[in-house]
Amino acid sequence: MRDNFPFLALVGQEKMKTALVLAVINPALGGVLIRGEKGTAKSTAVRAMAALLPGQKAVEGCPYGCDPYSPEKWCSGCQELYGSKGASKDLPVRNRVRPLVELPIGATEDRLLGSLNLEKAMVSGESVFEPGLLALANRGILYVDEVNLLDDFLVDVLLDAAAMGRNFVEREGVSVTHPALFTLIGTMNPEEGELRPQLLDRFGLCVEVKGLSDPVLRAEVIKERLDYERDPETYVKGFADRDREFGLRIEKAAQRLPGVELTDEALSDAVDVSLRLGVDGHRGDLTVVKTALTLAAWEDKPLDREMVMNAAELALPHRMRRKPFQDVDFNVRKRLEEESEIRP
Repeated sequence: MRDNFPFLALVGQEKMKTALVLAVINPALGGVLIRGEKGTAKSTAVRAMAALLPGQKAVEGCPYGCDPYSPEKWCSGCQELYGSKGASKDLPVRNRVRPLVELPIGATEDRLLGSLNLEKAMVSGESVFEPGLLALANRGILYVDEVNLLDDFLVDVLLDAAAMGRNFVEREGVSVTHPALFTLIGTMNPEEGELRPQLLDRFGLCVEVKGLSDPVLRAEVIKERLDYERDPETYVKGFADRDREFGLRIEKAAQRLPGVELTDEALSDAVDVSLRLGVDGHRGDLTVVKTALTLAAWEDKPLDREMVMNAAELALPHRMRRKPFQDVDFNVRKRLEEESEIRP
């Protein structure tokens, strides 16, 4: 067990917790960006989320942790070795903890994407690919703290891989493609600089976290943290059963997701919200729909208008049209009310 502060012990910050849950259920959302001041449990929440996720089975010996039951998503190595077997019982399988890979700010492109193994190339003359962090993060979480301080090119590469679910590497005589289906989570403090708008728009969900203003909740935060620091092992064990249930609920929601029906009404609501908020392009509409479908799977209920509105609050704040030097406005419902008042 990872000795992290339990996810279910986090006080407040409901939007952040919901966004993390949805992003893990549906990696196709394009990840989540968490913006907020220091000391608002951003990193704690990410690590806590990773700790409660159930383990997973992977093809034994595969550097990318391919899913033995999804041969259509296998890397070329698994296809070559086991392609004739498909998802059969004869596959060598291992159990593993779902990976949480942290990308350091000073990471190079080779460290992220993978590169030629120079030692083997010099000794044997072989062109052997050395997997990077994208490979390690496959079927897990890739976390970038202070993502706004990362080189723009690396952020772009990350977002491309997150959107496609694969990593393509062509360099030094090596041509490799491998699965890179991960949940991308970035955290940042806006006081240290913003992401470029083009990159900001590529994150599926975006939430803002602030220090709690309710004195009762602030006191509860301190109490829980002191209890944890007094005896971390006992404290974490006290949440073990609830964390396990929560993790299984996430897994079941992911299994339900493909069967959630998109209604014409929900689609119309999503498009209407994006138009009223002046969202450019179609990525926002699509993300609202995907998020609403994921919410329906999480809540195990039919898709309805309220889910679309809740989805819009997570998917559109960073996409709403803004004036120069205007901050990101996270109050989607208020903006919609203002737009209604302006309309004749």
